[in-house]
Amino acid sequence: MRTANAAVASSVSPSLIPLRLPLPALIAAFCLLWASAFAVAKFAIADCPPLLLLTARFLLAGVVVLGTAALYRVPWNLGRRDLLIFALLGIANQAVYLGLSYVGIASISSGLAALVISANPVLTAVLAAVFLGERMSWRKGVGLLLGVAGVAFVVASRLGGSLDHPAGIAFMIAALISLVGGTILYKKFAPTGGLWIGNGVQSLAAGLVLLPFAVRFESIADIVPTWRLAASLAYLALAVSIFAYLIWFHLLDVSSATVASSYHFLMPPLGMMFGWLLLREQVAPNDILGIVPVTLGIYLVTHPARQHKQASAP
Repeated sequence: MRTANAAVASSVSPSLIPLRLPLPALIAAFCLLWASAFAVAKFAIADCPPLLLLTARFLLAGVVVLGTAALYRVPWNLGRRDLLIFALLGIANQAVYLGLSYVGIASISSGLAALVISANPVLTAVLAAVFLGERMSWRKGVGLLLGVAGVAFVVASRLGGSLDHPAGIAFMIAALISLVGGTILYKKFAPTGGLWIGNGVQSLAAGLVLLPFAVRFESIADIVPTWRLAASLAYLALAVSIFAYLIWFHLLDVSSATVASSYHFLMPPLGMMFGWLLLREQVAPNDILGIVPVTLGIYLVTHPARQHKQASAP
């Protein structure tokens, strides 16, 4: 009877529901959710210090995920090794990456923040070749060079303005390195036990690691309780920390680290679009021109993967 109940619980596991969508729909959902987070974060940090906001976001996401798992009686299949890896992923991909991002985004536009992070496919490709043995074809190499050229073109044009501060860009670059490190860590050690439970462990670990820093360096008295803050926190915790990260690790499961990371080249146009829609940030002509090589670069990197199609569900 216990075996049967476990099978039923596994069949209705919350982690399988969004991942049953076709792969192109998952990619579109991931890009939209991930890119929108930069603009929504700008809303939230206007009413709440960044580290306190992130701590609340991670803890809320972790409680929701693990609470839902308990409600659906999802089996806990994580061993010590997988538990440790997922916790480290939470620290790298959420606590460090987003902690640095939120500090940096306070002094740069949300569109530029998306641009800097979108450069991660290049660093990922280099480290994946070294640590994962992924083959670097000429097509992928050209595509990655075009992507970084488009990003560099836009960043260079932004440095001359007064909106974006070099220190903020430096924080975003450090955040980028942390995100890429988490990607390589996941592909290298391939933790098992279920993405839903693993995602909950990551969020909870990230929140617990950030909590002492948030309390030490920021004041709860600086939080302004508004509906804008509540809505932003709910969106960041539920839509981004849970579902965007869930889709991200699924994409890493069904494709190489280089191909999965190449979708981050889509973040610049989407990030600028959300910055314009939500924050009325200006989009310069150079921003549009930089998208052209980025788009071509994504095509060159991902086209071989479409020729050798992989399963879209674990």
